[in-house]
Amino acid sequence: MPVRIRLMRMGRKKRPFFRVVAADSRSPRDGKFLETLGYYDPLKKPYEFKVDPEKIKSWLARGAEPTETVRALLKREGLL
Repeated sequence: MPVRIRLMRMGRKKRPFFRVVAADSRSPRDGKFLETLGYYDPLKKPYEFKVDPEKIKSWLARGAEPTETVRALLKREGLL
């Protein structure tokens, strides 16, 4: 089962925020997921990105692959 660390869209119309989740790569963007790892709010200035570093490291060690967007956010926070 290929696992991806990706963003799951939440919030109302035109006011998105995202949960960072570990999910099976075959499930839909807002569908079933394995674990919530944090959240990302791009509308706040500066943007707000909070994740649990222990959970992120645990999933990366188990072979989970972050999406391009999540990879960029994790690099900015110094977690990759």
